[in-house]
Amino acid sequence: MDFQNLCTFETFKQLWGHYGHEGNLRDVIEQEFTRMKGITYLDHAATTLYPESLVRDYCQDISRNVYGNPHSHNPSSRLTHDTVERVRYRVLQHFNATPEEYSVIFTSGCTAALKLVAESFPWRPQTESEAGSHFCYLTDSHTSVVGIRGLTSGRGVVTLPVSPQEVENRANCEAQGEDVICQTPHLFCYPAQSNFSGRKYPLSHTKGIQARRLYPACDHQGRWFVLLDAASHVSCSPLNLQDCPADFIPISFYKIFGFPTGLGALLVRNDTAGILKKTYFGGGTAAAYLSGEDYYVHVANISDRFEDGTVSFLDIIAVNHGFEALYRITGGMHNIQQHTFGLARYTYMLLSSLCHGNGRPVAQIYTEGQFESPSTQGAILNFNLMDSHGQIIGYSQVDRMASLCNIHVRTGCFCNTGACQSLLGITNQQMRRNLQAGHVCGDSIDLVDGQPTGSVRVSFGYMSTFEDCQKFLNFVAECFVEKPVTVDHVRLEKLKTATAASKGLNKDPPIKITNGEIYKVDEKEEPREVSLRGSGHRDSNGHGEAYTLTNIYIYPIKSCGAYEVHDWPVGPLGLLYDRGWMVVNGNGVCLSQKRETRLCLIRPQVHLPSNKLLLQASGMDTISLPLENNNQMHTSYRVCQSKVCGDRVETVDCGDEAASWLSDFLGQPCRLIRQSPDFTRAMKMRPIGAATSTSLSLVNEAQYLMINRASVELIRKLMSSRQDESEGDQLLDTQNVISRFRANLVIAGVEPFEEDNWSHLIIGNTHFMVAGLCGRCHMVGVDQDTGTKTKEPLMSLSVHRTGKVTFGVYLTHQLPEGSTTASVLSAGSLIKPEPPSS
Repeated sequence: MDFQNLCTFETFKQLWGHYGHEGNLRDVIEQEFTRMKGITYLDHAATTLYPESLVRDYCQDISRNVYGNPHSHNPSSRLTHDTVERVRYRVLQHFNATPEEYSVIFTSGCTAALKLVAESFPWRPQTESEAGSHFCYLTDSHTSVVGIRGLTSGRGVVTLPVSPQEVENRANCEAQGEDVICQTPHLFCYPAQSNFSGRKYPLSHTKGIQARRLYPACDHQGRWFVLLDAASHVSCSPLNLQDCPADFIPISFYKIFGFPTGLGALLVRNDTAGILKKTYFGGGTAAAYLSGEDYYVHVANISDRFEDGTVSFLDIIAVNHGFEALYRITGGMHNIQQHTFGLARYTYMLLSSLCHGNGRPVAQIYTEGQFESPSTQGAILNFNLMDSHGQIIGYSQVDRMASLCNIHVRTGCFCNTGACQSLLGITNQQMRRNLQAGHVCGDSIDLVDGQPTGSVRVSFGYMSTFEDCQKFLNFVAECFVEKPVTVDHVRLEKLKTATAASKGLNKDPPIKITNGEIYKVDEKEEPREVSLRGSGHRDSNGHGEAYTLTNIYIYPIKSCGAYEVHDWPVGPLGLLYDRGWMVVNGNGVCLSQKRETRLCLIRPQVHLPSNKLLLQASGMDTISLPLENNNQMHTSYRVCQSKVCGDRVETVDCGDEAASWLSDFLGQPCRLIRQSPDFTRAMKMRPIGAATSTSLSLVNEAQYLMINRASVELIRKLMSSRQDESEGDQLLDTQNVISRFRANLVIAGVEPFEEDNWSHLIIGNTHFMVAGLCGRCHMVGVDQDTGTKTKEPLMSLSVHRTGKVTFGVYLTHQLPEGSTTASVLSAGSLIKPEPPSS
């Protein structure tokens, strides 16, 4: 059975017997999630999506009722107070707890709840007569948990990271019980579910640590408290606090409902709350205090004691509607768990069995188990893709292609460095070297020395469908698998068998698996090698046709249309006036064709003789602006701050006439700004051999972008060969493809992609250094003539380079010493390239 036959709902039902909730899932999507049409959302571990009825009912509630400040005693305030207390009870009910056992303290989120525990826990420093407190955490913990050590380190507290294996491997067979002699408080933190891999840790660890049977509690005297980080777990799984009576449980509500954001809670055992010591006291937390003396008595109620100031009561009211919608649509968390785990398990089985045409696996999946049961694995799948040679494909490339196909995933380390290091095999030394190489948390540097710095995560929610899995798997097969697509059926059968064998061990209802026929592995076809390199490389002497500069383009306004020139001056920032201006929205955020494709229909022209920038577009009167800043502009127009590719830039507003013209054309409030002449922005890329840093205009990465007509033509032919498989896109001509790549310099007379190997080149009498390859995003799908968006040419580029989404090279010029202006570049000039030195 081939891959496409496995990507069917019938196969899914054979592998997992649970799908949907109380009603028809298709009806739920049509009624509650119409905004998801055309989107494959697979980032539920970051935030799930709210149903439309939740927001609708919430808006009706706050529109019909008057909710006052709950600290007052008037009728509207009493209504708020009573509603908030009702929500507290409902939160406890959801986790099978009572107000006699636990208190609910509302916070701004899970991180704030963790910070509250860190600041209030009675840490004891070590003394000569008594051991100090230990702060212990599982290495597979979120940054917000590990960050507690930032507070404890200054208080003489011992920090002890614990690997998942150590908890049970170093356990004591017998419970130690409460230490009546030593009452030193210690805190052990662990996640109910890893936000990185979805691995579920035994909830029984809670009692094991409290009883001092498990490590590290069994090795250290004192009283042990447990913080169970439940934020990831409760998004798709039930949590019964009768089974795991943790002392502290932080959560965020957007993980469960999608709305409201900015609201979380800390659940605290009432018999533990007495140990917490607050220092700051805010409004509503005091029973009495004196402003002239150091006298303060806190209120008796635990929740009131720790909720400084007025709680976000309207958001809390929204939580009530969240519970209503969740149970009405799904019937409860058990149904959600069964549904989401089935989708994750099916995706895991097929992705882990998917192979390139040469038989090599497509994915390296980071998991401790094999998705046997929802009691040990959540609805999260973490992986990296590999090419047909076994090399990791950077997660940024995968993310870029997924965005092109409107598939929403998460990439990086997911604020969980411990799990990332452990599962990807990254040592502490490598982490430090990665930082020295420029990689920081949350950036797009996905590979350092060929090794991954992070991974790709897909995650499911109760509104996820089989079609979401299907689209994701087909996306991987189409964009990253060297054809023909093959499946490791032997592995697939082993995964089925492993799940069947484990079903008797699960606390969940038995997993129904129908194995069907045992598929035989088809005889493998010879792998089809596709190369974009062409048939060979010419040497630097350039036998055959000469290398020629055929076209020069400047883009005066960033993301707007190109202006072709024949002879053009080279200034200190690159081609004169290239990306000197940009359009920002009403909030001052840069607009690009990723969000506003109609920018390409604005055709700016630079008229050097009259010193004017002309703004032109169909249906609009042409207006002009001065090319140069002057003293009047500095006094008349405001200086503002903006960002380009994460860099802060200082800009000058270009006035109301340009703003009105752009706003009328684009149909939204926006303004035109230009880079301040007094501001210098340095290029992040530093070419090998560059003696000094290079200054940039408002370009993304480098002063120039160069592409090769031979490379364009090859991509165009590949698009033509894929036309039968496409979604009806019209075949693009060469010039249309060139315009989509938005290069400054277009060259001819070269083998396809030979330019990737150059280190230096000379055009006319101007010397250039190659700064790197240009990574491509879905912006190249915008037709620069019409503003419409397609998947090409990015899809063909990715498919035939197996996920390597680069096209064109970045250049920086080398000005003669002491010169601020080099020469004039002319179309038709000869080019002399140099390959990198060995």
